[in-house]
Amino acid sequence: MKHQIVVLGAGYAGTNAAGRLAKRLHPADTEITLVNADPEFVERVRMHQLATGQDLEPRALTDVFAGTGVRVRVARVTAVDAERKTVSLEDADGPGEISYDTLVYALGSSAADCGVPGVAEHAHSVAGKQSALRLRKSLADLAAGGTVLVVGGGLTGIEAVTEIAEARPDLDVSLAVRGELGGWLSGKAQNHLRQAVDRLGITLHEHTDVVGVEPAGAVIGDGRAIPAQVTVWTAGFAVHPLAAATTLEVSATGQIVVDETMRSVSHEDVYAVGDAALAPGANGTPLRMSCASGVPTAHQAADAIAARLTGRPLPVNKIGYSGQCVSLGRRDALVQWVTPDDQPKPSALTGKTAVRVKEMICKSAAWSISHPTMLMPVRRRRTVLAEQRLALPA
Repeated sequence: MKHQIVVLGAGYAGTNAAGRLAKRLHPADTEITLVNADPEFVERVRMHQLATGQDLEPRALTDVFAGTGVRVRVARVTAVDAERKTVSLEDADGPGEISYDTLVYALGSSAADCGVPGVAEHAHSVAGKQSALRLRKSLADLAAGGTVLVVGGGLTGIEAVTEIAEARPDLDVSLAVRGELGGWLSGKAQNHLRQAVDRLGITLHEHTDVVGVEPAGAVIGDGRAIPAQVTVWTAGFAVHPLAAATTLEVSATGQIVVDETMRSVSHEDVYAVGDAALAPGANGTPLRMSCASGVPTAHQAADAIAARLTGRPLPVNKIGYSGQCVSLGRRDALVQWVTPDDQPKPSALTGKTAVRVKEMICKSAAWSISHPTMLMPVRRRRTVLAEQRLALPA
């Protein structure tokens, strides 16, 4: 019997995990199934571009994994039974179920309303393809002089507001942040960010707590309103709630608690990667939700699974950060260099150089998705049980 590996979710983490496993393990001994609700890979780091009218290259998962041995199943995951080692699915043919020997959970995250009234009903997000497309239509429907408010001063909010302001200079675009804009950045990077916001004509509301969203804008803590025909919410993300409904040990955020190999601390046959995992990074600091965390955790999990199945040494966890890349429209960006535990260094790249670096990173990530079994490692090893069977006398 082949060892059944099921990967749930085909974002950056899930696709990298499936591709890495296909490189490491011999197809005679293992069968890898990648389950995803969307038939295409969604380049999530470009959702702000999709929302402003730019078209992205489609990448069908069946094309991506053609010839790799990875089986793609387009279906929505409805439940995981960690005791029976089964996954319940819903696809075009109705409900179904698959079993696993090893599970890689990579269902990721989506926008969270943080309990703020009106967000779900009246705000847009750029957390996924469908939400970005809805925002795209709403922005396209706005006439010159229309008002747009982006709520949230993290990387997603900054990229969204600058992209909108650059693409639609005829709109009145504003940004509301709870604290100081770019307060986590170095002085150089923060100054460049403020210059970009000023240059693009974005109205900035700092130290502003949005307590409600209405059809005509947002209500802030002191009772005043910020008018907006379109409100974009980027102030919070939450993981898929499915893990919290299982017997897996999860954190207060609903993330699966894992060890340094990305294996669940409560179920040794389950691994979690990307946003779905509460994973230790450099100095034991939990990794933040990001593509920069998703890819290395996927590699770590895949290498650990392969090591355990083939009887080889486990990989050492060396996951850490080197920089935070932030696009400021298509013609400007900044790259904040950071320590392995994500603390800013004094140095940063800005302007066209930063644009080239950011674009190179995004294209490299997309290229790795489109070529899942290329580059190192390339040797597909037999599992320990298979090697033992082969060693038996005929």
